[in-house]
Amino acid sequence: MIDLDRVSFGYSKHKKLFEDLSLKLDPGHIYGLLGKNGAGKSSLLRNIAGLLYPLAGSIRVAGLEPRRRQPAFLQDLFFIPEEIYLPSVTMQKYVNMFAPFYPHFSEEQFNKYISEFDIPIDNKLTGMSYGQKKKVLIAFSLAANTKVLLMDEPTNGLDIPSKSQFRKIVSSALDTDRVILISTHQTRDLDNLIDSIIILEDSEVLIHHSLESVAERLCFETLASVEHDDRVLYAEPSLRGFKAVTENHQGEESRVDLEQLFNAVIENPARIKQIFGGKR
Repeated sequence: MIDLDRVSFGYSKHKKLFEDLSLKLDPGHIYGLLGKNGAGKSSLLRNIAGLLYPLAGSIRVAGLEPRRRQPAFLQDLFFIPEEIYLPSVTMQKYVNMFAPFYPHFSEEQFNKYISEFDIPIDNKLTGMSYGQKKKVLIAFSLAANTKVLLMDEPTNGLDIPSKSQFRKIVSSALDTDRVILISTHQTRDLDNLIDSIIILEDSEVLIHHSLESVAERLCFETLASVEHDDRVLYAEPSLRGFKAVTENHQGEESRVDLEQLFNAVIENPARIKQIFGGKR
């Protein structure tokens, strides 16, 4: 569905955010995209959306080149940027204006999501809080039923109950023909939502694996001590000892902690590469 082949991008040829980056994202999955500030997450999404152009390499989305912004491409991709703008119109007027651009848009689904998000329907969009505006755009993006949905920091501005609703609604909107890619620095907001993880660091992809694959190779556990334990990739003090990420030599079952995984990848990139060996 989304294919990046040796893509390089930067705002100048002398300073690149990523180089020779290759990714293949398949439909039927929700991917989480993580990276430190400035790692190029937003720029990567904008390259996929055709809003920025790679300096080298190629990008294909459902066989089409994003930079050409063809109608067939635009009607099957929706991008929610981190900073959003909505016009001074009612919600219904917004739907009437923009739904025709998406052939598979479902007003029934949109109204269902709006109801689940508990958003007032009669107010003008500009009279809503930032969080409410975000929820309107999320509801519209899901109801558009595009094959590709890109979200950049979608939970910014959402309160805790809304974040829970976001996870529930997005997971229910996935089907076998759709790929959803969510970029965020708030790892907890992706818990129980994504099934695959991508971590960008130092211009390259350090991890691009399913959570199942991560759990096979790494163990997330609490240890009484981490001293002299060569298995440990990352550890932090906790009330019961140390929350740790270790190499999973014994095939133990554990639940992937995204925040700890991210810290382990950033702290030990060489060992992570060795453990995963480039295999997904």
